[in-house]
Amino acid sequence: MKIEKGNIVRISFELKVKGGEVIESSEKNGSLEYTHGGGKMLPALEKRLEGMAVGEEKKGIIAANEAFPEDSLPTKDMAKKEFPAGLKLEPGSQFEAKGPDGKPLAFKIVKAKGDVVTVRFLHPLQGKDLEFRVQVLGIDDPKAKRRASMAPPPPPVEALELSADDLKQE
Repeated sequence: MKIEKGNIVRISFELKVKGGEVIESSEKNGSLEYTHGGGKMLPALEKRLEGMAVGEEKKGIIAANEAFPEDSLPTKDMAKKEFPAGLKLEPGSQFEAKGPDGKPLAFKIVKAKGDVVTVRFLHPLQGKDLEFRVQVLGIDDPKAKRRASMAPPPPPVEALELSADDLKQE
């Protein structure tokens, strides 16, 4: 069975900034289960997983412009008066503010007309290439009621703690 739209997929993964820090991984958070094509996964990563089978592994790079295409990011109309007086509000100008949670929030002016300024919110990883590594652990096809999965690996030998009493023959 191969990954296709509508499948419930379980993967082991690592996602990091190219040559840099790990953003998310199975090592930190456990395996990830998602519905393929459901919009909860980076579309560029889903595209690379399409057609893979249980047990297959893949690694590679997702270019910055494919990872978070700017035209797919949310926009909002804001009142011109919400900006400090005297600023040139031109398309392409970028700003940073604090979001409701106090974290930095970057945005870019898309257009400014009259008293309305349309801004596009930028993803924190905007402009950064991403490295990924995945292994498909399971695929469930709910429509066909079929499932394929890898058996969990046996525990390492050093993890088995047996004493002579555990090995009695009956």
